[in-house]
Amino acid sequence: MQKIKLNIANRIYPLNVNPSQEEILRKASKQINDMVNEYEKKYAVQDKQDSLAMCALQIISQSEKFSKSESNSINEINDKLNSINDLVIQSLDS
Repeated sequence: MQKIKLNIANRIYPLNVNPSQEEILRKASKQINDMVNEYEKKYAVQDKQDSLAMCALQIISQSEKFSKSESNSINEINDKLNSINDLVIQSLDS
């Protein structure tokens, strides 16, 4: 484990992470800070907690949208595989 410090919304968060996670966490904290700054500029939000809440809402809604899209893709693939399987069975029965 490796100790790192992340600055998120002007607060320092010390973490113990696997070295393989460090880059991902640093990029994530940068994205969060960028989103916080965007909300503060766009909506004149003064409270960091409000900005963080809006970031969380946006991130989770994007995640849900991605999960739903991924689920739909998996269902389409399963349908196509079932169709192929049916064709193979039909050709073997002939």
